[in-house]
Amino acid sequence: MDGVPIGRKVDLNVHDSYEKLSLAVEELFAGLLAGDPRSEGKAAKQMFRGLLDGTGEYTLVYEDNEGDRMIVGDAPWTMFSSAIKRLRVMKTSDISALKFTLSPFGDITIR
Repeated sequence: MDGVPIGRKVDLNVHDSYEKLSLAVEELFAGLLAGDPRSEGKAAKQMFRGLLDGTGEYTLVYEDNEGDRMIVGDAPWTMFSSAIKRLRVMKTSDISALKFTLSPFGDITIR
């Protein structure tokens, strides 16, 4: 699944918090992985725990309108929802291998 674009859209207007967005992504991927033999042995729900805090196998990362990638939850919801261009689910181990810089807002930007 890693690196495979799935072409799904999430309507941010339906969600008003990071927690609700995270639950929507969990449900989306749980449905996609239900028939995937590679997900056997792992409950799909368990695979996507910790999307917001980086404690799970995967973490939510977004690309803003300037092309910078940031970890979801680093900016206030209103700023995030107005700046997001693309949402990604990345392996947490891959994020730590990327170069991090500090954005003008004090949050972490992934380059």
